[in-house]
Parts: sequence; structure tokens; C-alpha cells
Amino acid sequence: MQAENPFFKPFDTYKSTTPFSLIQNKDYEEAIDRGISLARTEIDAIVNNPDQPTFENTVVALERSGEDLNRVLNVFYPLLSALSDDEMMDISLRASAKLSDYSTSVSLNEGLWKRIKSVYDNTEKSSLDTEDRMLLQRTYDSFARSGAELQGEDRETYRKLSSELSELTTRFGQNVLKELNTYEIWLTADDLSGLPESSVEAAALAAKEKGRDGEYLFTLAQPTYMAFMKYSSRPDLREKMYRLYTSRNTKGEYSNMDIMARIADIRRQMANLFGHENYALYSLERSMAEKPANVYNLLDNLRDAYRPAQQKEFAELTEFASKTEGHPVALNAWDYSYYANKLKNSKYSYNEEELRPYFELNNVIDGVFGLATRLYGLNFKENPEIQVYHPDVKAFEVTDAEGAYVGIIYTDFFPRESKSPGAWMTGFKDQFHTADGKDSRPHVSIVMNFTKPTADKPSLLTPYEVETFLHEFGHALHGLLTDTKYASLSGTNVYRDFVELPSQFNENYLTQKEFLDGFARHYVTGAPIPQELVDKIIATAQFGAAYACMRQLMFGYLDMAWHTTTSPVADPVAFENAATEQVQMFPVVAGSMTSPQFSHIFAGGYAAGYYSYKWAEVLDADAFSVFLKNGIFDKKTADSFRKEILMKGGTENPAELYRRFRGQDPTIDALLQRDGITPAPKSPAPVVNRD
Repeated sequence: MQAENPFFKPFDTYKSTTPFSLIQNKDYEEAIDRGISLARTEIDAIVNNPDQPTFENTVVALERSGEDLNRVLNVFYPLLSALSDDEMMDISLRASAKLSDYSTSVSLNEGLWKRIKSVYDNTEKSSLDTEDRMLLQRTYDSFARSGAELQGEDRETYRKLSSELSELTTRFGQNVLKELNTYEIWLTADDLSGLPESSVEAAALAAKEKGRDGEYLFTLAQPTYMAFMKYSSRPDLREKMYRLYTSRNTKGEYSNMDIMARIADIRRQMANLFGHENYALYSLERSMAEKPANVYNLLDNLRDAYRPAQQKEFAELTEFASKTEGHPVALNAWDYSYYANKLKNSKYSYNEEELRPYFELNNVIDGVFGLATRLYGLNFKENPEIQVYHPDVKAFEVTDAEGAYVGIIYTDFFPRESKSPGAWMTGFKDQFHTADGKDSRPHVSIVMNFTKPTADKPSLLTPYEVETFLHEFGHALHGLLTDTKYASLSGTNVYRDFVELPSQFNENYLTQKEFLDGFARHYVTGAPIPQELVDKIIATAQFGAAYACMRQLMFGYLDMAWHTTTSPVADPVAFENAATEQVQMFPVVAGSMTSPQFSHIFAGGYAAGYYSYKWAEVLDADAFSVFLKNGIFDKKTADSFRKEILMKGGTENPAELYRRFRGQDPTIDALLQRDGITPAPKSPAPVVNRD
């Protein structure tokens, strides 16, 4: 029977791609159990090796252990987000406890720790190359930071906390997805005022699929919700949608209120075990920021720089809304997108719906992939022989300028009930070098929730959706172009506040005419996007920049509050309001919260790390300023970015990598200039203050 489980042997497929058609839900748990058992045997072999501990027989052996377990996890978890069902969610809950127990048993294995410490203390570091030294350092730090040096009762406390944390973070994410899928907002033709044709058609199609012709079904899926808030001229319905969207997971069966408070407190207790007053102090040790003070320095500097501009934006928007309605208007949170869109149209005659016909998805794919062709010489060819996990998914084989194989990229663009909201990049296989030196290339995936095609129209994207595509594709390039010996150091396995640099760097191209001219064509006539529309994209790039920054700072301050607290949070509502007060832009809405849906920090690995989006935005603006100076497709600059940023993965300190590319430390100057906030200061302002 074991031979029937596709995970029980290496995949016998083209480039070892995942044989999705052979995998059933029942295979996962069986394969996870087997993988854990085999991994434990491999760990035992390392511990019981009678030879003197060496870098190869201990650190590298540990790095290469768990191949069978990784094979199943690298399929299960990506599909848990992209093609999930109740059975998979149940499996994930059971698996999380087993995996947490296994992980803790490894990190607290005294025999293994002694061997690693022996290698760390006795190995002549100069005998190792840069990547080997990084692997040794990260392995040592990983064990030390995971309780290896804890003694007695503290070790058992850590084990219990780790297991509980794993279960709760899994449950938090599942609650977000499950509750999101419960919302169905049924409207009639009288309720559709202001909505674009694409939204109306999609809602009609969704209703028809439910057997209710003549009605319109709206959900809280991100593209549906965002379009409704931007275009609906019904303030009562905008308020209804807003309150539904922002009150998710605050009560009832899928409430995350107690879960998130417990997650934060578990993290605090774990940090205490390692001698840290709060979790952020512990977490930020392995980051470019290094400590909470440097994070707050960045957040505070940006708050002070952007607050006057945000107040000016709101004064203009309030005046515009009042003139539009013929009476004084006090802006509420559910009004911003609607009036901001109208003001943008008024100032620039700009309408994202007017631009959709020029961003047909297949053309955008050609354009975004073509960016990597022009910058890095990559070529993308769809291979229908490679199995995919859903009919909407496509698989592309990637080669370099010489035709050499680089990797596989899967694209998954449309919403479905089995799919989490938002957009992300993931991977089914990491890049690494085998023991005999063979370069095993990566299989990456980009997942989004774009507007689906209808019976009459293909998928037509807004500029925002094109920007999202560019963002996730930047992550994908980080995964595809990596060239490292060890999987744990490859691709996006870098510091959290560095990982967004390649993705956010790519977003800069949305406002570059030379890039848009290469693919933006009307899906019916084939006419290239008119210069006037390109000019509008460029002119509006700075519109609302201060609002957008303050919104991101709100998330950053909220994250840091949860992870710098030194005691349990008894009142999450009051706690959140106090944490975000300094960047609040609208009156507080009773019943609305961010924390219960904040999957990034409570289920997604960004705990004490959400600031990294703004940190990386400083980096990406600073990096792109080099391209603006030398040419946005300048080969020499692109080669340097590829060599120093995209290929290195986590093999070196990212601050050193960035300095080699840029020739200096980054400053906030380019970001402030790009957003139109201030001219460059006379003296460069540092990203972090290391006093």
C-alpha cells in the first residue's frame, strides 16, 4: 500500500515537478508521518555518529536531512492556501502539532546541540567559504534561539509553548479564510449605482452560479470588496460592506480575539525564556533593523515626514467631497476610496476602468515576464505537459539567455472558495546543490486573486492589479535566480526586512512608459495604450501617497505594539486603538478592528516584522534611483542587481549585499522624492540610527 502514496519516492516527472493528479488528501498525513519518522532516523544517525563532529558530518548532514518530509510539506502548505478544503484544514491542525513536536525535539536534542556547538567552537572559520560560514552561524543561532541551551523546567515550558503556538497560528489563519467564505451580500439592480460594468457582470455571474438569475452576489473577496468601495455611490452600502469587512473574526465561531491575544503572550513568554523583555527584542536580532528602537526610528521618521502631506490630502479631499455632495461631508473610513477615486478622476480625468482594456491578462503576462527577459535574459515558455493543481493554473519553464534551464514558475490568478484572499509567492521546490554538486533548480508559484474573465470579456486588470503581479513576480525572480549550495539559504530565505526588496523594486516599472509600451494594448483593437493614459498613470502615482504611507505605518505600529508588550493583553480593542492612535486618519468605528484578520503577524511569519514593507520600500526606491540614473533596462546595473541581490539568497548579510550593489548605505531620500513629499535633504538621512 505504501508504494501507492506518491510522496513515498522521488517524483518521476519532468524536472521532478509535482504530480498533482496522483495526490489525494489521504496521502498527506500518511506521508507527513513517514517523513517525520525518516527524519528522526536521520537525526539519530548524526547524533550517534562515532566520528569527531565536523562541518560536513553534522551541519551539512542536518541541512540535507528531512528530504522526504520536505517533499510533502512543500506541496501541502502551498495547496492549503491555494486549493484547500475542510479535510485539508483538519489535516493541517493535526499535522501542526506533530511538526511542532518534531521541530522541538530536534532543537532540544542535547546530543545534536553538543555536536553543533563543538563544530561552532572548534572549526577554523577561515577554512569555510562565505556560504558555509553563514550556514554554520545560522544553524548555531537557530538552535540557541530555539531553546537548545535551556535547562530543566524551561526546556519543557518551551516545548509546550511551541506546540500551542503552532496550533494557534494555524487556527488563526483558518478562521480568517473560513469566515471570509461565509459572506454573501445579495443586491438588486437598484443597488448597483456607480459600480463598473466589470463588477456588475462578475456579481451577476456569481449569482447565476448559485441559481439566482436576476440578482447580484457580492462577497468580501479582495477584488470584489475593493471595487465596491471605490465605485459604489451608495454610502449606506459602502458602510455596510466596510463594517462587515472590518468586523470579521471579532465574534462568533471564527473569532480570533482570544487566539491573537494568546499568540502574542506565548511569544512574549518564549522571549522571556531567552532573557528578552519582549518578543520584538528576540525576533529582531536576526534582521537588518537589529532592534525595536531602529524600527521605531524608521516609523517615526516616516510618520513625521508624511503626516503634513496626509493632512493636506484630507483637507483637499474633504473640500472636494463637500462640493460634490452640495453639503459639508465628514470623511469616514468607508468614504475614502470612493471620493479619492472621484478626486483623482477630476484632477487627472483618471479612471482605472478606462485602463482595464489595455491590461488584458495574457498581454500583462507577456509584459511582466518580458521585464525579466530585458533585465536578466530570462525566457518563459508554457509547458502544458507539466501537471497543475487546478485548471486555472499554468506552468512555465524558465531558461536563461543561453537556453540553460533555470526553473519552473506556476501562475494562479483567479479567486475561488478554496483559496485564501490576497496575493503571495510560494514554492514547491527550493533551489540547492546536491551532495555531488548538481544544481537542483527551483519550482516557484505566484498566486493572486484577479478579476475572473466572464462570458463576454477576458480578465482585464487595473493598474493596481498589474502592480500586484509585478510585486509577486519580483519574489518569484528572487526564488528562480538564486544560486546557493544550501536550500535553507536559497531564494527568499533572507531577513524579513530584506525579502520585500526584489518584489517592491519591480513595482517601480508600472510608471515607466518604456516598459508599458511593450505590452499594454487594447484587447479588442490591439491599439497601444495612448500616451495620455500613460501620462495619467505617471501623474497619479503620487496621488494619495501620504495616505498609503500612513496606512502602512498603522500596520507597523500595531504589529510592534503586539510584540513589544511586556504583559498579557486583557482588552484587545483598547490595545489596538492605543497602538494606532498616532497614525489614525478616521474616527474609530465601533466593532471594527485590524488585529483579528492580521494574518501577516498572527499566522504568516511577519511577527515584529511588518515594518519590513516600509523598510524595503526605502531600499527599493533607493535601488531604483540607480536604474533611473543609468537607464531602466541598463544591462550593467541589472547584472549587478542580479548578482548581488537576486542570486545570493541568504548566504551573506543583506546590508553587505546592498552596499556592494549600491556603493553606499540606503537613505530615505529617494522614497520621499518618489512620493512627492519633500526634496532630497542636504544631508542624507540614514535608514536606521545605530547610536
